[in-house]
Amino acid sequence: MPHAVDHTAILARFAGARGGTGNIFKDINPKHLAHIIVDMQNGFMEEGAPVEVPVARSIVGNINSISGAIRKSGGKNIFLRYTTPPAQGPDWSNFMVRMGGNALSHRQAFTPGAHYWQLADDLDVDPADMIVDKHRFSGFTPGTCSLNEILQANQIDTVLISGTLTNCCCESTARDAMQHNYRVLIAADANAALSDEEHAATLHTLSMIFADLYSTDELVSLLAE
Repeated sequence: MPHAVDHTAILARFAGARGGTGNIFKDINPKHLAHIIVDMQNGFMEEGAPVEVPVARSIVGNINSISGAIRKSGGKNIFLRYTTPPAQGPDWSNFMVRMGGNALSHRQAFTPGAHYWQLADDLDVDPADMIVDKHRFSGFTPGTCSLNEILQANQIDTVLISGTLTNCCCESTARDAMQHNYRVLIAADANAALSDEEHAATLHTLSMIFADLYSTDELVSLLAE
């Protein structure tokens, strides 16, 4: 099951200062919206995977529903895929230090072509969707991902984020998107962390400053409008 976190209760904290609602943006144009699906790869989703996030398996249906609604409304789906940084790329040696004894297995797992690097089979990926590799937690880190350039080329002003982990790559991408002046929406029941507490804490932080929160059903209805 997706995380048992009520995003409406989080929004209620900020409703008084926002005209009775916790969300801010009311004029979403799907043709200028990109659904960013973060790291829904075998290495995060399979049992026994190097970075297994069990809840991630339960949000695939919600992600697929949102992806379908995005296509119907004229938006874009972009699947981000964590990829081991190339040796000739910007230095990120301190991440490997933090990984300790797991550093080598982590690098091998997310090397291009490896099984754990692949997107999960039960994701609904259409030929019209885009798959973009990234070498950092955020898709906006300069020199490590082409996401920002792709969004600009497609006249995207709003990003909707789903995927895993809520409090790592999804949060990093959401924070940077807002600071690149994109409007940010979070699919509250289509993100996954290692616990309800971590997931909820991130939603609180993002809702306060960085993003609007929606459920999958709310997003499907919003896009249909």
